[in-house]
Amino acid sequence: MLSTRVHVLARLLGVAVVLAGLGFGAGFEALAQKREPPPSRDALQYSYAPIVKRAAPAVVNVYVRSRVRTFASPFANDPFFQHFFGDGFGLPRERIQSSLGSGVIISPDGVIVTNTHVIKGGKETEIRVALSDKREFDARIVAQDAKTDLAVLKIEGGTGNFPYLDFANSDKLEVGDIVLAIGNPFGVGQTVTSGIISALTRTEMAQSDSQVFIQTDAAINPGNSGGALVDMTGRLVGINTMIFSQTGGSVGIGFAIPSNLVRLYADSAIAGRKIERPWVGAQLETVTREMADGLSLDRISGAVVTRLTSDGPASKAGLDLGDVIIGVDGFEVADSHSVHYRLTTRGIGNKSRLRVIRKGKIIEIDLPLVAAPKPGKDDVRNLSGNHPFDGARVSNILPSVADELNLNETDGVVIVAVRSDGIAARLGFQPGDVIVQIGEQKIDDVVSLDKITREPHRVWRVTIKRGGRVMNLQLAG
Repeated sequence: MLSTRVHVLARLLGVAVVLAGLGFGAGFEALAQKREPPPSRDALQYSYAPIVKRAAPAVVNVYVRSRVRTFASPFANDPFFQHFFGDGFGLPRERIQSSLGSGVIISPDGVIVTNTHVIKGGKETEIRVALSDKREFDARIVAQDAKTDLAVLKIEGGTGNFPYLDFANSDKLEVGDIVLAIGNPFGVGQTVTSGIISALTRTEMAQSDSQVFIQTDAAINPGNSGGALVDMTGRLVGINTMIFSQTGGSVGIGFAIPSNLVRLYADSAIAGRKIERPWVGAQLETVTREMADGLSLDRISGAVVTRLTSDGPASKAGLDLGDVIIGVDGFEVADSHSVHYRLTTRGIGNKSRLRVIRKGKIIEIDLPLVAAPKPGKDDVRNLSGNHPFDGARVSNILPSVADELNLNETDGVVIVAVRSDGIAARLGFQPGDVIVQIGEQKIDDVVSLDKITREPHRVWRVTIKRGGRVMNLQLAG
């Protein structure tokens, strides 16, 4: 009799999961989301098929063809030229570049989210998306952001009634939750893999302060980028982005961008505005072992305030140098990336409650989340011409810019963006580089930099700072 009851309970739980995946009622969904181990071996025989049937039609294959400009040089294999100029030094030539990835439809009118690195290409980029029912459509780029590695596309044509996925709240995920990864690995066609959430708010693989990741052991391989990570209700919890692997294939360590950040970026792109990270007016650094010892912390965790802007939001809210932020809005934060992620997803116009350690005591501070002050017309310039900084967008080092780029510098002019087809990109300049001096002239602001780049030079002697290191370059005019 007992075994019969267990078997019936197992079937009821299995049916609940299936019905929740099909969207039948909040009650069933609540039952499906109970975090309990399977009650019997029979319960393990139930299928994910209803969830896949609901989610898979909204996951598309993304095919990209772009005409890119490269540079051939007789010095291409010379280590000296490689060091200073990278692979792009030499005479221009064009080639067709093709790439393959995945994407997720998030609205019935055909809005797609994917990774920036999936669709990145030259000016003449052609994007084609293929649905699971074999229909194909052209798509255009609505927005893309390298810092978050997120891009938004829009399907051209069609009925305007495409299958799509709803967003789940990624903050409600727990380590051990079951998830499915759907995408097009290695170009073999749409594939589904299952696994669990291995970790939350991972930042070790982050390339910028705007990135945190969900870690999963669901198999993710090349071509899965931009695909869906879904929960057991068939809702989107993340965009699969990268793997950690020494072989190029999945070893059970995959990373996805949390759905809360994806939704914020997509909503901003659809509304025609850029995603804005709140201006803190402070520089935050992840606590190291040495910092923990010096501050008498019992754990090597959190973000320490190392610089404050006198009239910035953090200073006005009451933060002090040496304060260690260990929580934001009830969530623990292990590093500076996690702090910025929590503030960004909370959103400008709101307040965040910070949990702070100050001189061994825990206090709470309410931080207003405001947009950074807009630069004036003489604070930012787009440079062009026959000089090393052609294609660079430069800015005076305003407090908000220093905050955004995590700069310690106060003197010079910083590169905030680099156009891919400009001379600056070919020479290897990148956002965050601080231009300190050209020849004998110290660079104080963008006006003086713009003026000096208009003057002809046989040889450009440039001093820049990158990551705290001073680099002296001599470049032919």
